[in-house]
Amino acid sequence: MSSTITIILLAVLILMSAYFSATETAFTSVSKAKLSLLEDKKNKRAALALKLLENYDKLLSTILIGNNIVNIAATSIATVFFINHFGEIGSTISTVVITVAVLIFGEITPKNIAKQFPEKFTCFSAPLIMVLIWLLTPLNFIFSLWNKLVVKITGDNEDRKVTDEELLTIVEEAMEDGGIGKQQSELIRSAIEFEDQEAVDILTPRVDLTGVPEDITLSSLGEIFHETGFSRIPVYVDSIDNIIGIVHQKDTCYLDRDMDFSVKDYMKKPVFASGNTKISALLRTLQREKSHLAVITDEYGGTLGVVSMEDILEELVGEIWDEYDDVVNEIVKLENDTYKVLGSTSMDKVTHELDLDLDPDELSSSTVNGWIVEKMDCVPKAGTEFRFGDYLVQILESNDKKIEEVIFINSPEEESEDEED
Repeated sequence: MSSTITIILLAVLILMSAYFSATETAFTSVSKAKLSLLEDKKNKRAALALKLLENYDKLLSTILIGNNIVNIAATSIATVFFINHFGEIGSTISTVVITVAVLIFGEITPKNIAKQFPEKFTCFSAPLIMVLIWLLTPLNFIFSLWNKLVVKITGDNEDRKVTDEELLTIVEEAMEDGGIGKQQSELIRSAIEFEDQEAVDILTPRVDLTGVPEDITLSSLGEIFHETGFSRIPVYVDSIDNIIGIVHQKDTCYLDRDMDFSVKDYMKKPVFASGNTKISALLRTLQREKSHLAVITDEYGGTLGVVSMEDILEELVGEIWDEYDDVVNEIVKLENDTYKVLGSTSMDKVTHELDLDLDPDELSSSTVNGWIVEKMDCVPKAGTEFRFGDYLVQILESNDKKIEEVIFINSPEEESEDEED
């Protein structure tokens, strides 16, 4: 062949190498969701690309076979060409020239371009790849048998499902790249973590419950509704551990005060659940029973607390306040990386907000109060302090039963002897 034809042929082979390299990168990094959206818009090439991705092993084999064929062909032709022109040193020149050309024009540049526009390049290359898959069917069949043999020998026990942690990492990266906003990120994070939450993590504890006895009078019931601002209150027999129903304010507020009244005639059947019930399952139960309040019981049948529909929804969208709520901030950031935290605050929330080096799954207590009591084997008095990681934890307010408020001070510098004491 003449020198001109040889150079043109080498250029074509390098161009084909670039095509195969870019196609491999495009199909590896393309978003199936975006291709599905294009398919919904009647984009036939996007539909073809999705079909190719369904058999990714055959697709990858075809790309690699094609890429290796053109690279080997380019190397062989270039070697003959340079030896004919430069003699024995031609093989060395050929190696340098082809290596540089393939790296720059056949690998790095096309892959960078394909990574920036994976959907466009995938749709562009899909028809030709489909033809090549048909042409290389015999070779693909042989390689598929070889692949099955390798898998059989080495085993294929890897779990390829996307985990919650991987999803959270994807969301974090999308927020950092500006693809989604902080509010969207928090909503997605809450939705991902929603399935892991249990009723015990969000309940209103027994000590904070307001209940009424079964023999309460109508006037007393009205006063309690007025004082608490609640629209639903549990009804119990003897003690709060024996809840028999839920009375609604709207069912009693228009009754005649002089009538014979029994709260049993107006209460609704309660929904009971255990503390380890997933809140996603509890939400479905409340929807099915057309109830807004669930009573959470312990292993002995006693009352742990209650969970409302609002409590569950707040785990998804954040705190929901109405006109009659007293706004309470569980975590308040003060100056100099100092945080004031309520003892009833969820440890999951504190770990996330303060970036504590603490695995919530290893905790037996769900609140700050329970965590500190568990850590110190007692209810510490106000003024007690201890160190945890980079934070100095100070008990701001407590009583004989529980810790009310805690201060977290971010002070990673070395502890003084007084702090250690």
